[in-house]
Amino acid sequence: MDTNMDQGIGLSVEQEFNLRCFADQVQQMSREQAQAFLIEQHRLMMVQKTMYQEILKHEWNLDSGFAAR
Repeated sequence: MDTNMDQGIGLSVEQEFNLRCFADQVQQMSREQAQAFLIEQHRLMMVQKTMYQEILKHEWNLDSGFAAR
């Protein structure tokens, strides 16, 4: 999975190992299990993105609006 975004960012040895373990685990799943798992992972990624956005808004004081300035 070598995309343009990944080229500047490498994984640590531990992350590479975890990725390999994850890949092995997914290979053991049925198609239906893998599809359900993929959908859940996507949902969790969306939740994580929303949390990061909310944290950044708070840290950058963007949640108070422009009227306060």
